[in-house]
Amino acid sequence: MLVTLENAKKSYGPFTLSCSLSLQEDRITGLVGQNGAGKSTMFKALLGLVRLDSGEVQVLGSHPESMTAQEKNRIGAVLSDSEFSVYMTVKQIASVMAAAYENFDEPGFLSQCQEFQLPLDKKTKEFSTGMKAKLKVLLALSHNADLLILDEPTAGLDVMARDEILDLLRGYMQTEGRGILISSHISSDLEGLCDDIYMIHEGRIILHEDTDVILSNYGILKMSEEEYAALDKEYVLCVKKESYGYSCLTKERRFYQENAPSIIVEQCGIDQAQIMLAGGKRK
Repeated sequence: MLVTLENAKKSYGPFTLSCSLSLQEDRITGLVGQNGAGKSTMFKALLGLVRLDSGEVQVLGSHPESMTAQEKNRIGAVLSDSEFSVYMTVKQIASVMAAAYENFDEPGFLSQCQEFQLPLDKKTKEFSTGMKAKLKVLLALSHNADLLILDEPTAGLDVMARDEILDLLRGYMQTEGRGILISSHISSDLEGLCDDIYMIHEGRIILHEDTDVILSNYGILKMSEEEYAALDKEYVLCVKKESYGYSCLTKERRFYQENAPSIIVEQCGIDQAQIMLAGGKRK
């Protein structure tokens, strides 16, 4: 297991993170949730940047706060609120990375920066949001890490740039034993990349499911009050009152297509499932 977070708790005033999560080797795990749901706190706990109030955390077999420099070199990270000095150039950043990481591939990194049209001699304060996002991801990939922890790595990127970054992540996973934990507000990115998805809401995990199961089996049921009263609710996960009656999230879409032909049954993706679980009444 690359990452284990068990009964982790961290409080900030009225907000409390209370959750468990794991990441296996050879898998890409996605984390989705609204701003303020606890994603960044969870990532910082895994990197040893936040001390938990209680619970257990293991990253690459060690506690983050006691990891050696060599162990930390096995982790590549992108955090939404961290970056190098904006007065440094890409070449200067590469020099710092070369001193910090023994496995840093400086020629390969600089070559990829040029491929992604990042000027090597310009201060990063002159970079656009998208250029800074590309730089962060390329840095995380540059030192042969076994684990990537990526908080909103494609934020600010256009469709073409996002696709290029996602291809880089797929290429990274061609080496056995690696893993990626990634968050994003762009569900289509995660649907095409991740093996499984955790959904977090108000500091708690409200769903953990394989991505292909969500896309193939989950659905949204829409019906009148009379149809809802007569509905077999065995496979309903949550229900939401609507102007026309009720909508329900189910993990067995085909069951209702076959056994309740009078109601509307729509296919469901990550966004729809998140909206229902966060805003509906869970069964």
